[in-house]
Amino acid sequence: MTDQTSPTVRHAPDRSRYEIEVDGGTAGFTAYRDRGEQQRVFYHTKIYDAFSGQGLASRLVREALSDVRETGRRIVPVCPYVKGFLEKHQEFADIADPVTPDVVRWIEAELR
Repeated sequence: MTDQTSPTVRHAPDRSRYEIEVDGGTAGFTAYRDRGEQQRVFYHTKIYDAFSGQGLASRLVREALSDVRETGRRIVPVCPYVKGFLEKHQEFADIADPVTPDVVRWIEAELR
């Protein structure tokens, strides 16, 4: 038996990211920028080394994408992890938009 708490995902809109917490500490995040009112562009996912190999990235991204669905926005997976997740989880295909050169230029400008 362990006294660890279950990982929890929380939206941190002031930081434009979703964070996953384990035992009260941040274990990782997936970062985004909103492109207008319709799209949430995910550009980076990170799980800290001390928490790797526990399936946290998958849980984090699944909950983040579920939240995006509830907001009525669409997902643009610039982040390679989010892109790979979407390829394996077709249940989110209906809210995913392709990564176009225009989106890539836009996110690069946003992150400068």
